[in-house]
Amino acid sequence: MELRIKRFHELTTDELYRILKLRVDVFVVEQNCPYAELDDLDQNAVHVWLEENGAVAAYLRVMDSGVESEYVSLGRLIAAKRRCGLGTRILLEGIQAAREIFGADAIYLEAQTYAKELYARQGFRTISEEFLLDGIPHVKMLLEPSA
Repeated sequence: MELRIKRFHELTTDELYRILKLRVDVFVVEQNCPYAELDDLDQNAVHVWLEENGAVAAYLRVMDSGVESEYVSLGRLIAAKRRCGLGTRILLEGIQAAREIFGADAIYLEAQTYAKELYARQGFRTISEEFLLDGIPHVKMLLEPSA
């Protein structure tokens, strides 16, 4: 499995298509949640993914502070296969990319509530009450510099 890290303008059309297809297949189709997956933030993001045999196995995007929140943030974390360690692996790669590329101290994300333990195991703490985002329960989480 190969790690790939690219800014939007560095992505090939094939890479972008495979990333967006996985995101739409899971976040829109599988979760039966019609929402604006293409949110005009991808152009400002660093895209981090694991690729295996030409397929996107896991993905997330990293955004600098001031783009989506006051903190460097992670979003759109997805693994093609669940419960086999890919989510944790891509999360760790995203944290490292956030620190190396954007000099992140604190890192912010909005987690689907069912998945908050994945993030908590890596030091993220919940900083909000549960809220609905596109009809799906979420919580805001923060990884602080000491973690």
